[in-house]
Amino acid sequence: MSGLLRRHRDFRLLWCGETAGRFGAAVTGVAMPLVAVSALHASTFEVGLLGACGWLPWLLIGLPVGAWVDRLPRRPLMLAAAALSLVLLAAVPLLARTGRLGLGPLIAVALLTGAAAVVFQTAYSAYLPTLLAPADRPEGNAKLHGSASAAQIAGQGAGGLIAQLAGAVNGLFAHAATFLVALLCLLGIRHREPPREDSGRPARSLTGEVAEGLRLVAGDRWFCTLTLFGATSNLALMGYQSLLTVFLVREVGLAPGAVGGLLALASTGGIAGAFMVRRTAGRLGTARAMLLYELGIPCAALLIPLASPGAGALLYVAGGFGVSAGVVAGNILKTGFQQDYCPPPLLGRLVASSAFLNYGTLPLGALLGGALGSALGVRTAMWITTAGVPLAALILLFSPVRTVRDLPTRHTDPEAAAQAVGGSG
Repeated sequence: MSGLLRRHRDFRLLWCGETAGRFGAAVTGVAMPLVAVSALHASTFEVGLLGACGWLPWLLIGLPVGAWVDRLPRRPLMLAAAALSLVLLAAVPLLARTGRLGLGPLIAVALLTGAAAVVFQTAYSAYLPTLLAPADRPEGNAKLHGSASAAQIAGQGAGGLIAQLAGAVNGLFAHAATFLVALLCLLGIRHREPPREDSGRPARSLTGEVAEGLRLVAGDRWFCTLTLFGATSNLALMGYQSLLTVFLVREVGLAPGAVGGLLALASTGGIAGAFMVRRTAGRLGTARAMLLYELGIPCAALLIPLASPGAGALLYVAGGFGVSAGVVAGNILKTGFQQDYCPPPLLGRLVASSAFLNYGTLPLGALLGGALGSALGVRTAMWITTAGVPLAALILLFSPVRTVRDLPTRHTDPEAAAQAVGGSG
């Protein structure tokens, strides 16, 4: 066990809970579309719609959740979100056993668990910097992202195996169980957040705080650049990922168990990215490392549409490996930058405002992928959407990121930041 995990009990519990949740999410990422394809015989567009519904809550409630997270203790919000997700995911196999499961209830579960994920992820992103000292955050971010990638690999493999042996619907029981683990880990954390720094200021309206977060993103060239890139990149990523199960089953001819195995192999790129990113950033600088991981390596995405039956399926593995490595490494660099650069009192609103735009394009990408697949064919749609992955990073190439070696660290205090975004204090 490494240094931070060995000596920091509360981080260890948070790490265990988050890793368990990521494992369950990976199982569901395989099981949910397989339920739609194999059990409900959904069309290509309906599978894309199901994927869109999981991300739609970021557009519907993402902004107000960011303001609530900055007002309220984050740990109770995480506990409530995990408990709701546990109940919802456990309900799907029960509905199937009573003959009441259809596309409508499955979409409802996707929407509600997506809403719970908005609350959990926003609170989690703002909670972590209060748990770790600044010197420990780079190691903490790398470990969380690295273990998330490992959990995704195991979860995708397990998801395919469970679907093969017990049926895709029963795979959702595994995700429900991981939320129970996450709940127990969160309950065991002893750390309590410090009081809010703005407790002596007059209360502001929720809309005012939401607007402050949006002004923070729009008014800072670094936040604006990274958010615009994230939104464009996610549109392309979800475009092809929403079609991936259909592509691998119907075009490449894989069985459900093999789909999970190939997804797991491709996801090992995330572990490689998490392992390499700190060393690469130290040698090249954080800004140059971001260009490498977001523009250079993800060009491998163009191998994915070339996948074919037999040994040709390994082309998907190679392409998916490159995309996964770039995404995980880029996310580690972005997370560390946000934690250092953004004043803590505004971090929840920053996370929610950037996620509103970043994740808000995910349902659009899923719908776009489904529409392109229905209109042009799945393989043609995969060519269009995978090409968008490296092309999105041209936003970084023609931005201030290209002109510096390292991304900046925080240079303003909360009061100056509030004035910069037009806050009244």
